[in-house]
Amino acid sequence: MRDVEIRDETIRLGQLLKLAGLVEHGAAAREVLEAGEVTVNGRGETRRGRQVAPGDVVALAGERIRVRNPGGPAS
Repeated sequence: MRDVEIRDETIRLGQLLKLAGLVEHGAAAREVLEAGEVTVNGRGETRRGRQVAPGDVVALAGERIRVRNPGGPAS
C-alpha cells in the first residue's frame, strides 16, 4: 500500500484516482467505477463524486492507496 497526500480535508474519488495515477483521465475513472472495479475501505464504490478523506483506503486492480493529509493528524 502506498500513501497519496491531498491538500484539503476530502477529495472526490474520481479526482483521487487521477491524482494517484490509477487512471489517466476522468473518463477512465468513470469506466472503472461503473464496472465495479473500485473499493473504498473494502466496499465496492461506483460514485465518482464520493468524498474520500484521510485514512480511507482505495483499491483498484490490485493496487491499494491510503489517503493522507500532511497538514492534518496522522491517520
